[in-house]
Amino acid sequence: MVLFLTEVVIALYVHDDFIRPFFGDVLVVILIYCFLMSFLKVSKIKMAVFVLLFAFGIELGQYCDLISILHLQNSRLARVVIGTSYSTADLGCYLVGFVLILLVEYWLENKKNNKV
Repeated sequence: MVLFLTEVVIALYVHDDFIRPFFGDVLVVILIYCFLMSFLKVSKIKMAVFVLLFAFGIELGQYCDLISILHLQNSRLARVVIGTSYSTADLGCYLVGFVLILLVEYWLENKKNNKV
């Protein structure tokens, strides 16, 4: 819930040159992963890969101007959720989020296995 509220605040109120364009994109991958893992029993690595590919797909949608294709350019919610501008930097941010997911999951698994 904290991740979701952080993303909402970033999307609606933060208009800077670092937090919104970079940190928000890293967090969104982690948010989607945590959300899906909270009620689906699937492999952690498979879910992390799925979320990364999903994020890449959204970015591809931005590249193809999906908002206009779907005639949603006047919908603020659609513009916030789907986004409106393609950026290769976003792909890197999604990848960073993906790597963070793997690192945290690896750390948690090792912590659990080393517990006596």
